[in-house]
Amino acid sequence: MLGSHPENPHKRDARPEFWQLSMRCCQLAGGVDVAFFFIFLILGSPVLAWVNVISVAMYVYAYRAFSQRRNRLAIMLIRTEVLVHAGLGTVLVGWESGFHYFLLMFIPALFVSMRARSAWILAVCLWLYYVGLDVLMWYIEPLQPISSGALLGVHVFNLTIVFCMFSYLALFYVVTVTRAHRRLARMATTDPLTGLFNRRHIIELTEKELARHHRRPSNLTFMLMDIDHFKQINDQFGHDMGDRALVAVSKALQGALREQDFIGRWGGEEFLVILPDTDLEQATASAERLRSAIESLELEQDGERVSVTLSIGITQYRAEELLSSAVARADHALYAGKSAGRNRVEIALA
Repeated sequence: MLGSHPENPHKRDARPEFWQLSMRCCQLAGGVDVAFFFIFLILGSPVLAWVNVISVAMYVYAYRAFSQRRNRLAIMLIRTEVLVHAGLGTVLVGWESGFHYFLLMFIPALFVSMRARSAWILAVCLWLYYVGLDVLMWYIEPLQPISSGALLGVHVFNLTIVFCMFSYLALFYVVTVTRAHRRLARMATTDPLTGLFNRRHIIELTEKELARHHRRPSNLTFMLMDIDHFKQINDQFGHDMGDRALVAVSKALQGALREQDFIGRWGGEEFLVILPDTDLEQATASAERLRSAIESLELEQDGERVSVTLSIGITQYRAEELLSSAVARADHALYAGKSAGRNRVEIALA
């Protein structure tokens, strides 16, 4: 944590991607400082050369601190190194060297890793330091000046490193936001236990399919299915076994459906399947295949086999009717199948 609040062990990994990025930046910055050590030795600036040795040691220690989840210590080391290194480099070699660019790297890091108020306070302090350094160099000459050609080379090198690091930060931001968006979308559309579409999303998908059907009429069939005696499974073997049965049934159903079909958890132990471009005969064959796949599932609890079967109600969508009407008809067929003995496929004809 970059702020002044005590570190909470439960919050240290609240933004693991940021800390991973920080560790990579330690590696990159350490490598840059190794290069600077040789550059300034060649340019005849031993003070800056040995400053880079200290910088490398600080980045190594910061990397170890990150590895040990001592994030506040690691960030403090990085801050100190950048502030001192940028200041010394500017005072010794000159403003034109571009060492001050590294101070700008703090700005996105502050707002990513801290509370907004603390970040703004430190951003103002950083601005004062940056402006103060700029003003200072108007009144003093570099303490260890180098040739204009070498100064240009150092300037371009620093500018390139900062450009690359900003690009990497931007890429990190885009990737992180994209992953978060996908994770939120997945949470909003899928059932957390089975991984199937949840009820709300299966309704949305079905409504889109109905709109397509209205534009270009074709066969559209619904299946509503329910795990037989599911309450008995929970009562006899426990709710963990019930959850295992739901997951196993969901995977088996997904594996047996076609690519264009879609399935969602309708509620409890019920599932709704939509079969586009499918007539009743094809749907019945598909339902029998699904029923057989579930019947052959092998589940065990404490060495005892747990039998799982499925009852399925089928109906064909009728022009201009509401989704709820089609589902209700499939539901009637489903419970007709249960009344007739379960583990069967029933077609809604009325």
